[in-house]
Amino acid sequence: MKMTILRTNSENQDFVLLIQHLDSYLKITDGDEHAFYNQFNNIDVIKNVVVVYADKKPVGCGAIKKFDKNTVEVKRMFVSSYFRNQGFAQKVLQELEIWAKELGYKKCVLETGKRQLEAVKFYHKCGYHVLSNYGQYKEMENSICFEKKI
Repeated sequence: MKMTILRTNSENQDFVLLIQHLDSYLKITDGDEHAFYNQFNNIDVIKNVVVVYADKKPVGCGAIKKFDKNTVEVKRMFVSSYFRNQGFAQKVLQELEIWAKELGYKKCVLETGKRQLEAVKFYHKCGYHVLSNYGQYKEMENSICFEKKI
């Protein structure tokens, strides 16, 4: 299986399709809190998107968005269930970190849900450390926030 990475933007149709799958998944895992979280996930404000392909089929994505002058926020990380645990998410995250560095950023932050156990484990494995919930996630018990210096 040939893995390829594409840097693009939020208008990319493969990205849009993957985000529809991600939102369907999150609707289930977030439960009653889905509407709260969903309001912070508009892709029209995202300029830096990575899509990963397996044999030309889009299977995963992620994005970065400016958080402050030294930091980007990792957004919309997703890999189709059939392609999980095969290195696709790691490839996406590494590419986002490289891109953020190229743009002059020093750190990545992100939020995920505590119920998304695979995601929490994944970010720990990739060198991210838990930090106090920030911004809109401060009062959210289901949120867990991470950071990594790049």
